[in-house]
Amino acid sequence: MAVREPVTTPVDLAQRRQHAVARGVATATPVFASRAENAEIWDSEGRRYIDFASGIGVLATGNRHPRVMEAVLRQLDCFTHTAFQVMAYEPYVVLAERLNALAPFRGPAKTVFQTTGAEAVENAVKIARVATGRPAVIAFSGAFHGRTQLTATLTGKISPYKRGVPAAVADVFRLPFPREHLGVTVADTLRALEELFHADVEPSRVAAILIEPVQGEGGFHVAPRELLAVLRRICDQHGIVLIADEVQSGFGRTGKLFAIEHFGVEPDLVTVAKSLAGGFPLSGVIGRADLIDRVEPGGLGGTYGGSPIGCAAALAVLDVVEQEGLLARAEALGARIRSRIAGFTADARLQSIDHLRGLGAMLAFDVVPTGRDGESDGDTAKRVTRLAFEHGLVILTCGAHGETIRVLVPLTVPDEVLEEGLDILGQALQLARSNP
Repeated sequence: MAVREPVTTPVDLAQRRQHAVARGVATATPVFASRAENAEIWDSEGRRYIDFASGIGVLATGNRHPRVMEAVLRQLDCFTHTAFQVMAYEPYVVLAERLNALAPFRGPAKTVFQTTGAEAVENAVKIARVATGRPAVIAFSGAFHGRTQLTATLTGKISPYKRGVPAAVADVFRLPFPREHLGVTVADTLRALEELFHADVEPSRVAAILIEPVQGEGGFHVAPRELLAVLRRICDQHGIVLIADEVQSGFGRTGKLFAIEHFGVEPDLVTVAKSLAGGFPLSGVIGRADLIDRVEPGGLGGTYGGSPIGCAAALAVLDVVEQEGLLARAEALGARIRSRIAGFTADARLQSIDHLRGLGAMLAFDVVPTGRDGESDGDTAKRVTRLAFEHGLVILTCGAHGETIRVLVPLTVPDEVLEEGLDILGQALQLARSNP
């Protein structure tokens, strides 16, 4: 007679996680996922949640999109790994061709694939340094580019990403990112850049300027068109590489395939990851061919970079974005979400919120203390997300002080599920106001 294995409870798993998993890995919710479909997740006890987090912006095409799953299963039947550097394969080449054709700049493009967003940023900086022969990189306050030593240095936030890190990487400089509701203007940023060139690093030593067209972890602040245009002119004037970090903002989230396309400014290199492969690990750098090809053979790559499974998934994602009209869908979702959140802002029964911002369906707002406009309130924002979770909605905070609530719902979300999730968000805001 077969012996039935004991059922693992969430309490058991939580205790085992505490003993087995590094303390530095935090988890936003206290449950364990069991299954998911599109914009819905069920935990190990069968409770259902609406997903407004998308695995931190990974699931623009939803969880387990049928086209993505079919492509992955076909690839699984062929092979799972050879390492592209050992024996190349077609999905890597085809995906590079498609991304090169879609690149948000004119002229010949080439692509190299990695596994994570941080790897993509590291490689973009490496390409810029090799191509220019210069060491310095300029990034922005509030930026998030990763948790490795270099990308954490580029990241403009101490806690939790670089607290306790003994030393930063040299030749990284920072500018204030414009946030007009906090008193930081484009003029302030440009004055800081001028001062940086006079006091800290001459332009001839700068390899790259790295910017998110829409900041992710920093609070979904949209880069002003004026700033991006000036940065492009300065880069052209001094031979500096302009890198657009599209790890979170890319692949339809903002209503364009790349957020930088909203601004009429062409970058030299673009970092991609997250929604590129519909939940499978894949990242890359798309860049001007003459820049990328300055790195000698063997200087780029990685054992798992451009996994055949990830490439197959990404090709399916590009098909879904095109064939299901997800760019237009992002705009429509964004309009609906904006309308509902604007209604929350005007409702005196709800927790005070302000500064609704973003592009397309990449939207966020700040939680502010009731009756004290302009201030941030990270503690209350966290309480709103906790209350939302208790009522069946997964949604995340971000921002310099955790005061921002961001909406990253899959672009494939059914209308009725979107409305249900927004209803829960409104309910959480009301509970936060009534039970401070």
